[in-house]
Amino acid sequence: MTQHLPPLSSLRAFEAAARLESFSRAADEIHVTHGAVSHQVKALEEFLDATLFRRASRRVVLTDDGRFFAERVRSALNQIGEAAGSLKRRKQPNRLTISVLPSFASRWLMPRIGRFMALHPDLEVQVEATASLSDFARDNVDVAIRFGRGPWPGVHAERFMDDAYLMVCSPKLNRGHLPKRPQDLARFPLLRTLREEWDQWCKAAGIDLPPPTGGVEFDDAAMMLHQVVEGHGVSLARRSIAEGDIARGTLVQLFDITVPSQNSYYLVWPENITPSDKILAFREWLLKEKRRRK
Repeated sequence: MTQHLPPLSSLRAFEAAARLESFSRAADEIHVTHGAVSHQVKALEEFLDATLFRRASRRVVLTDDGRFFAERVRSALNQIGEAAGSLKRRKQPNRLTISVLPSFASRWLMPRIGRFMALHPDLEVQVEATASLSDFARDNVDVAIRFGRGPWPGVHAERFMDDAYLMVCSPKLNRGHLPKRPQDLARFPLLRTLREEWDQWCKAAGIDLPPPTGGVEFDDAAMMLHQVVEGHGVSLARRSIAEGDIARGTLVQLFDITVPSQNSYYLVWPENITPSDKILAFREWLLKEKRRRK
C-alpha cells in the first residue's frame, strides 16, 4: 500500500508552499533551499499527474486541484502531528511545556514560576519564549499564553488577565528632572514598540502628540524596557511587564494616566483535548497569581 503514497517530505513542502503562497517562504519554514521545495513540488505533481500551482510573479497560486489536495494534506499532517504530540506527552507525563511571549515570560512569568514549581515539585516545567503562535500539533506544547483579542480557531482560549498602558521612565532620566506634564514629553527621547496604543493614551492625557518616529523601534517590549530602565528615554508600557520595575523603584510612572489595553492575556490549549491535570494545575495557579503582587 505504501507505494501509492508520496514521500512525507514532499507533502510538507507542498503544504507550506500552499499556505504561504511562496516557495521561498516555505523553504525558510522547513529549513531547506528554494530549489528543494520546487523539486519536491514538481515530483509531487508528476506523482499525482496534476498541476498544483500556477506561478504568478513573486508568488504561487493554488489551482483547483491544488486547493482540493492542500485541504486534505493539511488535515492529514495535523492528525499526524497531534498523534505524535500525544504520544510524546504520554512518554513525558510530568513535563509541562508552556509557550509564551518573550516580554511576558521575562517580566511577569519567570519571576513568579518558582512558586508554581514549589507547589508542584513533581512537574518539570519548560518555558518556550517565542513571538510565534504555537502549533500544538507540531511543537509539542501543552499550553500557551497569548496576548490578543481572541478567540482563535482550533484552540480553547480562556481570558485570565487584562492589561493597561502607562507612561514610564527611569527616575535617573535627565538627572532626575522628569516630565511634569504630558506636554513635556515632546522634549524627551521616546522609545517605542510595535502595536502600542499611543493615540489612546494621548487622547486620555488631553494632548496632541504624534506617535514617536525615528531612532530604534523594538519588537520586544522587554528589550525596550531594559533601555528605559537604563535611562535612555520614556516609553508607553504595559502594566503587566512594567509593574515589577515600578515596585523596585527602577521605573516610575509619569502622570496618573492609564488606558486599558484592547488586548488581554489568554490561556490556550487545543480545543479537541481534555485538559490534563498539569494544565488544570497551571491554570488554577495562574488565576490565583494574577491577584497577588510579586
